[in-house]
Amino acid sequence: MFARPAIRMRCAKGLLAIGTLLMLAGCGEEPKPSVLEQAKAEGELRVVTRNSPATYFQDRNGATGFEYELAKRFATDLGLELKIETADNLDNLFSSLDLANGPVMAAAGLVDTPQRQRQARFSIPYLEVTPQVIYRQGESRPTKPADLVGKRILVLAGSSHAEQLAALKLEQPELEFEVSDAVEVVDLLRMVDEGQIDLTLVDSNELAMNQVYFPNVRVAFDLGDTNTMRWAVAAGEDDSLLQEIDAFLKRSEANGTLQRLKERYYGHVDVLGYVGAYTFAQHLQKRLPRYEKMFRQAGHANQVDWRLLAAMGYQESLWQPNATSKTGVRGLMMLTQRTAQSVGVSNRLDPKQSIDGGARYFIQVHQQLPEGIVEPDRTWFALAAYNVGGGHLEDARKLTEAEGLDPNKWADVQKILPRLAQKQWYSKTRYGYARGGEPVHFVRNIRRYYDILTWVTQPQLEGTQVAESGTHLPGIDKRKPEEETPPL
Repeated sequence: MFARPAIRMRCAKGLLAIGTLLMLAGCGEEPKPSVLEQAKAEGELRVVTRNSPATYFQDRNGATGFEYELAKRFATDLGLELKIETADNLDNLFSSLDLANGPVMAAAGLVDTPQRQRQARFSIPYLEVTPQVIYRQGESRPTKPADLVGKRILVLAGSSHAEQLAALKLEQPELEFEVSDAVEVVDLLRMVDEGQIDLTLVDSNELAMNQVYFPNVRVAFDLGDTNTMRWAVAAGEDDSLLQEIDAFLKRSEANGTLQRLKERYYGHVDVLGYVGAYTFAQHLQKRLPRYEKMFRQAGHANQVDWRLLAAMGYQESLWQPNATSKTGVRGLMMLTQRTAQSVGVSNRLDPKQSIDGGARYFIQVHQQLPEGIVEPDRTWFALAAYNVGGGHLEDARKLTEAEGLDPNKWADVQKILPRLAQKQWYSKTRYGYARGGEPVHFVRNIRRYYDILTWVTQPQLEGTQVAESGTHLPGIDKRKPEEETPPL
């Protein structure tokens, strides 16, 4: 008689418990958003990279670099704002992907080695590169892996090249090499160029961008097969961002974006040296007459020696109004879009507008320099800032002062500027990596062109020609002026 109610009571309690569990399950926390969903919620794509010429750095046009440009397009494609941060070394780069509020993607010229595949997940490839053994011209050239034994070899710590050498050491036990996280590729090439080390390993794209700065650097041989560069995301099962990356890279390959970026950064060889007095003299005859009046008018309007403007125009474009650099600056005076707008230039390919705009911008840069810099140094500083940007120039001045030299003297600062391409120095500066040797060449070349223009435009010499060549005789005059007078 009492059994049935007891059974019903137990059944009721069981049903209540099941219902409670179902209710609790229904009221539980929502699933954690994916990496892609979180990025879109924050409106930012956080990317970690390296501060180097082939990846990301600041120049007079602002942020640039192959990896930066590609990542910027990817962020735009997702409707997000790109947030870049740089890692001090490759190990830190990979570990940063695991941080709770860290970057969600690495775009740094990475090769997916077996060791790295345990640290991260990689995208489809977007660039093929070849690891190359680099030696100094004039030294014995190694031609095979066995020739590396007994050499002073230094490579980046955590790099694919360090892994290659470690694997090679299993076959060549006598092979010795060192790794460092205090250098970048440009440092390694410089050390080979100067004979501080015998050999290093770099990828072919890095060498293509930097070899022009190191005249003694040569390729000994390719070590191993061609590798492919890829972007990386954190290890784990969340592939939401990785799927978007792969889709973007496929579209970029199909629509030509990747090819255009490859051509822009790797399809040209920068020529920073003096192109030759004879060639310059020829251009004096064939090109300068078309624009001389424009240079004179711009010089008069802005109170600048027109010959300085002409020398700047020659260094920038060889007096070619349709010139376009690999970084997108255009025109006879090579103005960026932003600079052109700031000085009222609507058409950068119009030579008159370009010359006028270049003159106005040069004056702006000249006037913004610290008062302690006086002529003639002030002009040379202004040229350097015109080329590399005022921020990097100020970094170099601070490094110069720290060395006990005069930050207001061009002769001192030009010695320090190349340090902006060395990690041990640019890591201490506000604006980071810059091709510090470039403004030194820029100023040196312009001063030489200016000296020649000053010489050939003396009244008694204007129009003087050599019948055999049809060029100005003074155009190949190599005498040094007794005094260097400021162009302003």
